[in-house]
Amino acid sequence: MDAWVWIVIVLAVVAVVGAVWWIGQRRRSTRLREQFGSEYDRAVSRADTPAEAEAELEAREVRRGQLDIRPLEADERERFLLEWKNVQANFVDDPTGTVGAADRLVSEVMLARGYPMDDFERRAGDVSVDHPDVVEHYRSAHAVFLTTEERKAETEDLRKAFVHYRALFAELLETRDEETEIRPEGADEDRG
Repeated sequence: MDAWVWIVIVLAVVAVVGAVWWIGQRRRSTRLREQFGSEYDRAVSRADTPAEAEAELEAREVRRGQLDIRPLEADERERFLLEWKNVQANFVDDPTGTVGAADRLVSEVMLARGYPMDDFERRAGDVSVDHPDVVEHYRSAHAVFLTTEERKAETEDLRKAFVHYRALFAELLETRDEETEIRPEGADEDRG
């Protein structure tokens, strides 16, 4: 065979391999975007490249796969639900304390389900694999909780944080959000 035929064959093979690689990358991106939703966009915006963000999201999936996350037993679920209702009932009288109590209760539920509690960002990353739609609630609520330690949170910020915690709490309990509501004035609706 002539040399030019070999060159054409090699170029064709390189083109096919490149096309297969490109299609694989597109499928990976699509799968991760569908899996993580807005968390995918957050990861891409924080990373140097989309590939770096996707590698981080895949690392989360691997790490999460090694965890023994379990659903709550019925009695645990009922106990946590009752505790939540008690916490929520105190919002009007003590919004700062209630946000702190909500943070602790959400952490207890996560621990009971099997999420490691070593580091907030890692916890949020682990939760994002199973609950990508509410992980931003967790980050927002926790950020307000941290400002309560400095006495910088306004009542409206505390109310929004509580609503965010409630969304995550309901997701972790694998229940409808309505079951976690008592509807005390000022704590039941997200106006923003």
